[in-house]
Amino acid sequence: MRRCVSLSLFALLAFVCVAPASAQLVAAKDGPIVYGHHHLNASNLEAARKFWVDTLGGTLGMIGTNNTEVIKIPNALIFMRNQKPTGGTKGTTFDHMGFSVPNLRQTLDRMKANGYRIITAAEAAPNVVVKDDIGVVAGSPITGIAYVLAPDDVKVEVLEVKSQTVPVLSHHLHFAGPQKEMQAWYMKIFGAAERPAGNPTAFVSAGLPGLTMNFTPDAGTMAGTTGRALDHIGFEVKGLEAFTKNLEAQGIKLNVPYRQVPALGIAIAFITDPWGTYIELTEGLDKVK
Repeated sequence: MRRCVSLSLFALLAFVCVAPASAQLVAAKDGPIVYGHHHLNASNLEAARKFWVDTLGGTLGMIGTNNTEVIKIPNALIFMRNQKPTGGTKGTTFDHMGFSVPNLRQTLDRMKANGYRIITAAEAAPNVVVKDDIGVVAGSPITGIAYVLAPDDVKVEVLEVKSQTVPVLSHHLHFAGPQKEMQAWYMKIFGAAERPAGNPTAFVSAGLPGLTMNFTPDAGTMAGTTGRALDHIGFEVKGLEAFTKNLEAQGIKLNVPYRQVPALGIAIAFITDPWGTYIELTEGLDKVK
């Protein structure tokens, strides 16, 4: 797989300009479709919480009448299932997720102290100089990047945005496969707009409010996400029932048809993209505080 770095200034400014709000999906007010959540298979829930809450800075909470646990990060909730995954994120159609922090050195020191493996030197693009585990970035509000392996080999990119006023923000999703076809599909299905890539020789990009999606070319056979450490991704959709009917009209099969989940106060449906990324569609997660 070609190595890559996310430096999209357009996407960054979208995050920097968003003011903190009580709802976790801050960007939900800005469009009918936004990113909603990551859903992880975790072999050890306590170990996973240590990374996502104690180390990265998410907030542990509960939603619904059945008190489902959720980790809250602005613009991306994280759900976890107590299930041993079949593998990490590398080698799948969903390579990694990205978050931004105001002080990358402080975050990396905390990660190292908690025993997580920093893999920046191996994962940064060849044109990025890596010093003491941080990829140096010039000429952008992003001043550094790093890669770390979270529990169960979930690959995570962390970017430094010094002007950021909250401890951590969701920044991007990074896919691997036939990049132009993937980009076109996510633009067509979810209404994403093409965005200039921060590293155009390595990937192409598209975006929704509060989210950038990067697509790296890979000619190999990539595994789907189902059962892996990142089992599926989730988009929050206004008017989900009508949206799913439109998907079916386009010939897209619903793995799980539209249905209400009263215990969580949301509606859901599932599809799989043409390359194997499992996707949950939700309506109602924008109300999570």
